[in-house]
Amino acid sequence: MNFFVDNLPYILAGISVGGQYALIAIGYTMVYGILRLINFAHGDMFMMAGLVMVYLAADLPMQIAIPVVIVFTVVLGCMIEKVAYKPLRSAPRMSIMISAIGVSYLLQNAALYLTGGLAKTYPAIPWLAKTVEIFGAHTKMVTIVTPILTLVLVIGLVLLIKFTKIGMAMRAVSRDFETSQLMGIDINRVITVTFIIGSFLAAVGSVLYFTNYTAVLPTSGSMPGLKAFVAAVFGGIGSIPGAVIGAFIIGICENIIKGLGWTTFSNAFTFVLLIIILMVKPTGLFGEKNIDKV
Repeated sequence: MNFFVDNLPYILAGISVGGQYALIAIGYTMVYGILRLINFAHGDMFMMAGLVMVYLAADLPMQIAIPVVIVFTVVLGCMIEKVAYKPLRSAPRMSIMISAIGVSYLLQNAALYLTGGLAKTYPAIPWLAKTVEIFGAHTKMVTIVTPILTLVLVIGLVLLIKFTKIGMAMRAVSRDFETSQLMGIDINRVITVTFIIGSFLAAVGSVLYFTNYTAVLPTSGSMPGLKAFVAAVFGGIGSIPGAVIGAFIIGICENIIKGLGWTTFSNAFTFVLLIIILMVKPTGLFGEKNIDKV
């Protein structure tokens, strides 16, 4: 009981950051499920959403700035898919992966040019940044909002995938890309919707994340993006519930490690966990085992 009370602020912070990782991880896992592509630029789109918010909030009220940031991120995600990924769809997988890495560095360098490499302070969002008390521990309102909003968005996404026409098309494409195309499914529309959903969640995640970690740098998307990718692999890449559970586990564990005074090793833990999972269960906790027919 004492362990819980002593570490409550870190557990709450872990739940909060876990939800933020989950929103990014869903983008990774959905794109991989459809295209079998690790979108290395996804974390940098998350960073660009934070950077654009810094500039917009200087001139616009929050009620307008937040929707504009979300629309910007969605448009950016769709543009990246059309320009960098679509022309390489029939190319070897290595080519499209290199293209994704190239887009990642392009976004980082664009941010470096805009900021001059200086950290920008994320604007305070009053209804998220205010302090609240939970069982004697003081934290920001975003800590409460994040897990609730994450679960609502995930449930909505699962319902969309299970019960809508576009959702059924997405499931079909994730099972067999070529056969779905032959059956008349509009592959381009499915891929566009996938990037729209992933980009939307990344934008929402950026608003929540940078409310807690207010310094926005050109490299701010790298570590959250890597941890979200690890969460997707940990849960079983291609599995949305797996990505969410993996993200919460990573967020809580890394913050408890900080609470124990081992802050230096909090990032290393994430990647050690990845190595262990890949050794024990390469497909992740909820990943499906691939069966090769001979």
